[in-house]
Amino acid sequence: MSNIVKNYFRVLEVISSLNCDLECKYRAGGKDKMSDLEVIALSLTAEFMSIDTENALFNQLKDGQISNLIEPSQFNKRRRKLFLFSEQVRAKLASYFLEFDQIFYTMDKAIE
Repeated sequence: MSNIVKNYFRVLEVISSLNCDLECKYRAGGKDKMSDLEVIALSLTAEFMSIDTENALFNQLKDGQISNLIEPSQFNKRRRKLFLFSEQVRAKLASYFLEFDQIFYTMDKAIE
């Protein structure tokens, strides 16, 4: 399994644990192959790994590593439509990490 796939599953695990009950309501129709959270996790993973384009991202992914992977054009459209939802996930992530920052700050003060 490549690093990008390992990182994707780790990012997905972390943002899933944030209980993001925010589901994007931009479309009607059947169930998508990838959930909104999975699309955002893949997008955040690519950003984290400094992968700038969808082509570069999908060239690094081998067939079958992510079983429900969508086509690059679908990924790009969904990622753009999920921008506001993605920002909400980022805000939750930031607040999650800020909680730990307060703990470290308190521990530093206690050590002095």
